[in-house]
Amino acid sequence: MKHTYHIQGMTCNGCRNHVEQTLSKVEGVTSASVNLEKEEATIEMQSHLPIERFQEALQNDGGSYSIHNHDEHNHSDAVGAAKVKKEKPKGKGTGTFYCPMHCEGDKTYDKPGDCPVCGMDLVEEQNLSAEASEQWTCPMHPEIIEDKPGACPICAMDLVPLQPDLSAEEKSYSKLLKKFWIALGFTLPIFLIAMSEMVPNNPLYDIMEQKWWNWIQLGLSIPVVFYATWMFFERAYRSIKTWNLNMFTLIGIGAGVAWLFSVFGMLFPDFFPVQFKTESGAVHVYFEAATVILTLVLMGQVLEARAHSKTNSAVKELLKLAPNKAVRVVDGNEEEVSIDQIQKGDILRVKPGDKIPVDGVITEGHTSVDESMISGEPIPVDKSEDDKVSSGTINGNQSFLMKAEKVGSDTLLSQIIQMVNDASRSRAPIQNLADSVSGYFVPVVVVISLFTFAVWAAWGPEPAYVYALVNAIAVLIIACPCALGLATPMSVMVGVGKGAQNGVLIKNAEALEKMDKLDILIVDKTGTITEGKPTVEKIGAFGDVFSEKDILRFIASLNSSSEHPLAEATVKYGKEQKAEILKVEKFSAVTGKGVEGKVAGKKLDLGNAKMMAYAKAEISSDMEKEAQSFQKKGKTVSFLSVDGEVAGYVVIGNKIKKTSAKAIAALQEKGIDVIMLTGDNHDTAQAVASELNLADFKAGMLPENKLEEVKKLQEQGHIVAMAGDGINDAPALAKSDVGIAMGTGTDVAIESAMITLVKGDLHGIVKAHNLSHAVMKNIKQNLFFALIYNTLGVPIAAGVLYPFFGILLSPMIAALAMSFSSVSVIANALRLRTKSIQ
Repeated sequence: MKHTYHIQGMTCNGCRNHVEQTLSKVEGVTSASVNLEKEEATIEMQSHLPIERFQEALQNDGGSYSIHNHDEHNHSDAVGAAKVKKEKPKGKGTGTFYCPMHCEGDKTYDKPGDCPVCGMDLVEEQNLSAEASEQWTCPMHPEIIEDKPGACPICAMDLVPLQPDLSAEEKSYSKLLKKFWIALGFTLPIFLIAMSEMVPNNPLYDIMEQKWWNWIQLGLSIPVVFYATWMFFERAYRSIKTWNLNMFTLIGIGAGVAWLFSVFGMLFPDFFPVQFKTESGAVHVYFEAATVILTLVLMGQVLEARAHSKTNSAVKELLKLAPNKAVRVVDGNEEEVSIDQIQKGDILRVKPGDKIPVDGVITEGHTSVDESMISGEPIPVDKSEDDKVSSGTINGNQSFLMKAEKVGSDTLLSQIIQMVNDASRSRAPIQNLADSVSGYFVPVVVVISLFTFAVWAAWGPEPAYVYALVNAIAVLIIACPCALGLATPMSVMVGVGKGAQNGVLIKNAEALEKMDKLDILIVDKTGTITEGKPTVEKIGAFGDVFSEKDILRFIASLNSSSEHPLAEATVKYGKEQKAEILKVEKFSAVTGKGVEGKVAGKKLDLGNAKMMAYAKAEISSDMEKEAQSFQKKGKTVSFLSVDGEVAGYVVIGNKIKKTSAKAIAALQEKGIDVIMLTGDNHDTAQAVASELNLADFKAGMLPENKLEEVKKLQEQGHIVAMAGDGINDAPALAKSDVGIAMGTGTDVAIESAMITLVKGDLHGIVKAHNLSHAVMKNIKQNLFFALIYNTLGVPIAAGVLYPFFGILLSPMIAALAMSFSSVSVIANALRLRTKSIQ
């Protein structure tokens, strides 16, 4: 039998694998195959199995996924759609949560809680959707929520702005803090009662016998165990049930054994040998150990929650840039609107000092704009008509009108925030080391704990069993797999945020690791080394058939259908010279060569020498000589053929960016070889290479040539990065180990790259390299600390120092050390926030 079912709840390949394995284990199933995109499971079985059997298996596995027949699923979708009412989240958060240790890759959850694998509290993702919108409510009827101000439909009172709830992150921190104070309030008296035993002629025993004080300790411990820290035992139970053993498994076993032993000892004291009893005949109890351990672990969770909120502070700072209101101009009248009401094409007025609401183009006026929050560059940029402006940047002292081009999630600011969120959840290859260790960590620690108990019970001093129990618990408590698990993700999250604040957008953590090992950088010329804002310097005609004015008219008309930066420069120049722009027919771009089309009944071809060869138009030696006189100065020359005859040319200048020479020198000092590959001719490339002291360059490169060059260098064992900005760079960007796109370039180039530089200059590559080096160094420090901590901590807790120095580690000290091991890893990662990457 073979059946196909719908699976609900999957978000990533980790989910797909998990569901596939769970269904495959169901008795009677021969094979199960799950498709993530279609959300389908195809199950082969020996004989028909009811769907309830599969539902039960998924439910027992944690209940994150559900299985349905397709008909039932489609019906529920239709019913659900009919009931859907437009609602928006009232809180500041997004309702999307992820595990800080990325146990299941980039999987996200739709409600707060703890990770089903490692047990850690889920962290809420930050984005613009919840920040930008503003809602209004009635003070008398809070159930009324509107998107704009007005009157309450029930009582006609003016609506007031809706105050957002606390985010899930803030709620979680407040809840943990409240529980911590409760735990501390009950743990302190337990600790004082227990420690009073060390006081000679203990005054507490004058009040009542020790066994009654033990009952008081039991009573005080109940709120700590069953309320303040009960979540730790729930996580421990779930981890054992699903066999995803983690830190909470060890805490649950260690503290649970201490507490249960104490209760059992009080109820059945005669069961225990004399070794376990005090002089008064009461059994030694460990309520203080259990409650102090749990309270200290809870303190660690509180500190982690506070530290976690700082690791994504870069995203929060970016979110603050987003304005929630804008001034829209309709028929000459200005109206204030919410940011989510702006449509593409709307005309907006931006007043002096205001934040620019969406991405668009200036239609009237001129100003200077502070783009430092996105590009990392402190100097304001002058803007005038037809210049692009980005959401979240700050207008200077002039008012202007702009046309909205990208709104909502399409704006640069939204894309930066989304990219930072995605990259923060990605896994670096170096994390595989921590994952492979963590897989065996908990079982090994449990075995060491049992071995510790056996050794101390057999050969320890009297009371041997007491020593054995205390040291076995200390081993369980001190081991900290979380420090290992957090080592990489925390550094990646802080590093990616740091990059975003400096105009370096990282698509995933792998890019950081590879960037640090980089030894060859390939750069494109136009738009990467040069400004990418070409200007026409000369129009020339060959022969007497066509005048320079005719040549300009043909070039500007043909290029009016092209999006290439060089084409835009010629069209702009043509309009300035009042050239007539004629209609183009049968327009086509020939990648890496030029463009062709029909204008005024004539067949036109425009481009480099390869384009002329493609059009079968011969370039004479005189024509070539004239072109070379410009090319040797670093200019680009495009030839124009009319009906198969070369008739003229256009000379285009493209200034080298001010930062290019300095950035290339800085990269060369770091031992990175810089190679320039360009589609331009040899003379132009030679002139640019000489100015930049580049020893290695190749000219006349088509997209496939750039791709082959990347492959060749990779086969020689090099780690290759490619920086480019055009469609012709996309294949090489995708193939390189690290693709670096200029943010000023095409969407195709940006999509193909692993790193995007917002400002679009080579200094961004220096920043990216410095950032990757800092992040990888920080990750290695974290991994070293976590491994050394556990390597030394577990044997000390087991008592290896006792025969030599008489030193034993109390389980309470072990709990304190364990809590601070995770916090210290996060604190080390936070140091990246102050690191300069300039």
